[in-house]
Amino acid sequence: QPGDGTSMIGTHAFTLLKNVQLLSQLEDTELSSVWEICRLCEIEAGSTIMKAGDSGVSMYFFLEGSVEVWPAAVAGRKSTGNALAKPLVKLKAGTVSLFGEMAMLSNEGRSATITASTDCILYEVTREDFTRLCDQNPRLGVKLLRGIATILAERVRKGNDDQIKLWKALSKAQGASDA
Repeated sequence: QPGDGTSMIGTHAFTLLKNVQLLSQLEDTELSSVWEICRLCEIEAGSTIMKAGDSGVSMYFFLEGSVEVWPAAVAGRKSTGNALAKPLVKLKAGTVSLFGEMAMLSNEGRSATITASTDCILYEVTREDFTRLCDQNPRLGVKLLRGIATILAERVRKGNDDQIKLWKALSKAQGASDA
């Protein structure tokens, strides 16, 4: 259980949390405060972790496993055998350490469906607990929100780069078909 540094799982998970991008710059006392609001989620392969459009009341630290991210426009069609119904991206713990933060912070529906490709270990933080932690420790709250903003900015920048690559490929293909 979170906060239980006496168990082997607790000690191992606490150590893994230190490697989460958002948490890596925190002092041990700050990390302990975050650890206290985490809830262990052991997810079996094939399970849906979140569904596009659902209310987002929590975010997840992604410690072990791999997942598929399905954009809202495709998520409902993935089981129909549609060749275009492919995940937007496949993520592995360690390369991405956090998801669900957009809906948790914005109070909007989930933007994608996420399914477990393998068994996964996640730690959930609810909006209520996150808000209380930020209110009780504003310095820590600023660090966490700044970290989330940095992660989101990196994702937007990557999305922009991907759009440019797609635009160039489509422009090149269009030019070839005009010839």
